[in-house]
Amino acid sequence: MTSTGETAAHDTVEAAIRSQLAKAFGGVRGVIEAAVPTIAFTGMWIATSDLKRSLIVSISAAVLLLVVRLVQRSTPQFVINSLIGIGIGAFFASRTGQAEDVFLPGILYNAGYSVVMLLSIVTRWPVVGFLIGSVTGDPTAWRADPAVVRLCTRLTWLLMIPCVVRVAVQLPVYLIGRDDAVAELGILKIAMGWPLQVAALAAMVWLLARGRTPVRPAAS
Repeated sequence: MTSTGETAAHDTVEAAIRSQLAKAFGGVRGVIEAAVPTIAFTGMWIATSDLKRSLIVSISAAVLLLVVRLVQRSTPQFVINSLIGIGIGAFFASRTGQAEDVFLPGILYNAGYSVVMLLSIVTRWPVVGFLIGSVTGDPTAWRADPAVVRLCTRLTWLLMIPCVVRVAVQLPVYLIGRDDAVAELGILKIAMGWPLQVAALAAMVWLLARGRTPVRPAAS
């Protein structure tokens, strides 16, 4: 449960969501750490067309970032997420021997995430609403306020759009290009990763800046 001090620090729903979004995406450093393994893999593949060497360089880059985090005693969450992602991609590619399969888990993840968010919107349990619950200490109380539900629904749409766009663009390239599309998939993943996410977050911040919905802490 979130502390009383943290709840008091946010007097509006919009401020609470902005704060939680900032934590969830890790700021500029989190953006860089998420992109480095893909850049390393794509660069090495373009240079050598060697799957094993490209995977080793990519994983090594992620491990190095993790070591830096640990030495600095800062949170390794975002590096670990990146390492898990490249590790799953490496597993897929090493099993099939096809370099393009490094990118398949990311495509599947975005597709699954899109489905989950769409279902949450349809059922009127938009996932962004749970960010409010993490601040108030009650994960579901926000649903009692129709205005908050509408706000969270709009925000969830904005969060979902980048995932849908990635799948719509990258899946055809993966299916049609196969081994010839490895460099293209790497470039697309970088170009459609954080740039799209930052654009979506900017739209969310703009929407949040327009309202001042009071936070209602959970009853003790």
